[in-house]
Amino acid sequence: MSPEVDTQLSSDSDFMPGRDPAIPEFVEIYDTTLRDGAQLEGISLTVDDKLRIADELDELGVHFIEGGYPGSNPKDIEFFDRAARELRFERSLLVAFGSTRRPRGKVDDDPTLRDLLGAGTSAVCIVGKSSAYHVTETLGTSLEEGEAMVADSVRHLAKAGVRVLFDAEHFFDGWKHDPEFSLRVLEAAAEQGAETLVLCDTNGGALPHEVEAVVREVTGHFRDDVRVSVHLHDDTGCGVANALAGVRGGATQVQGTINGYGERTGNCNLTTIIPNLTLKMGVRTLPDGRMSRLTAASNRIAEIVNITPDPQAPYVGSSAFAHKAGLHASGVAKRKDAYEHVDPDAVGNGTRFVVSEMAGKATVGLKAQEIGIDLDGPALTTVIDELKRLEHEGYHFEAADGSLELLMRRATGWTHPFFELESYRVIVSESDEVRHDTEAIVKLKVGDERIMRIGEGNGPVNALDAAVRAAIGSAYPQLAKVHLTDFKVRVLDTAKGTGAVTRVLIDSTNGRRSWSTIGVSENIIQAAWQALEDSLVYGLLHTEE
Repeated sequence: MSPEVDTQLSSDSDFMPGRDPAIPEFVEIYDTTLRDGAQLEGISLTVDDKLRIADELDELGVHFIEGGYPGSNPKDIEFFDRAARELRFERSLLVAFGSTRRPRGKVDDDPTLRDLLGAGTSAVCIVGKSSAYHVTETLGTSLEEGEAMVADSVRHLAKAGVRVLFDAEHFFDGWKHDPEFSLRVLEAAAEQGAETLVLCDTNGGALPHEVEAVVREVTGHFRDDVRVSVHLHDDTGCGVANALAGVRGGATQVQGTINGYGERTGNCNLTTIIPNLTLKMGVRTLPDGRMSRLTAASNRIAEIVNITPDPQAPYVGSSAFAHKAGLHASGVAKRKDAYEHVDPDAVGNGTRFVVSEMAGKATVGLKAQEIGIDLDGPALTTVIDELKRLEHEGYHFEAADGSLELLMRRATGWTHPFFELESYRVIVSESDEVRHDTEAIVKLKVGDERIMRIGEGNGPVNALDAAVRAAIGSAYPQLAKVHLTDFKVRVLDTAKGTGAVTRVLIDSTNGRRSWSTIGVSENIIQAAWQALEDSLVYGLLHTEE
């Protein structure tokens, strides 16, 4: 199921010409998305979800994948059982997570330790209190017993033949109040066979200068006898900065989650920390060539957990290398590194040119080139003038790539050949007996044929969409692949009340690509039609039968 961790150093760090010799050459990446990440409010993973995420993480090449807490719930029991039978990791090592024995308990009959060994993984990670305050106030036991719980549990697991990582819970808080006890707990774990000591900022309140100083003292104490790791939360907004500080202090493993998922404000974001370490600090992390999968892994895992990706996420966000200002776009066209701090290809992302009323000729020309449209001088001027006029009226083409492409095509003299609208009418009914409260009638031409159809739906967009599909679906069977996925309405000038201008955005997909279209009008039905028509035209233009 899991290979030995491949510590072959990645050549991705060649992007960084120099490296501070005081910083470790190599840092292991320990992913805890399946446990810590799943604690984010709104995430609920099925076993199939967890298996798919684990497979994505192995493809990315993280060194450790923490699968969950075996025995704590039926879902994690099933996950480890199916993982042993179904997953064939090529790069990662699956880890089972648990806790030390109970206070005043015996390791031989402790259910958590028994479940850890029963999970069948070659490595386990156990959490124990390393803060004197938490031992006496939370566990309600003595410091001697708190230390013994850690020592006994590590020894028991190590004797059973598994690799042991020890999560020192509340370590940074504990160090501030009683560093002597916190260090004793680490020593107990190391002496009994723990291969990695994980210093946890459980409450997420530490700051970078504190993390670096503490980690440096701990690594200096243990030297090369044991690996030191850091596990940071983002409650101060310093999760990634704290991880970098930990590595500067000598940590050779970083624990975190994809996209920073996690309880409260989240965990250290691996999609940021990995490229920061390798591309900025010259520290080797993922196996050779795997970093270019980072953006895809971020997006695929976001899809599995059903959370919209953050477009402004560093490195992997859709806006991470997007250029809107004309000066920036012009500069990037000449020299990409003029306005991009790393090569987007290094993390599997790409340069984008965002078009708005701020755009100059360079931006619009580059965007057209990106789409594959040849805009000559007059057409380019027409597009720029039209963009400025429409955005003044309330259009927002940054958010409507589909409508922008159609606008550019029309500037070259292109007209779509699919249908010609004659008229439409929308009727809203209120009746307890009528299931569909909205009815749309469309009259249009397909070639020389004039067609009228009626569509019913739960709103004007749904009804209009149904009517158009009924009218042209037989002529364009590929339309069956085009689906509307989201519909957004925004009132632009609320001071005008019901007479305000309304902006409608529609998101669509054909299964291969996704696009957005826009409509703006004082009449919400007209705005909705504009966005819907663009959506269907774009879909027909880019969808094969």
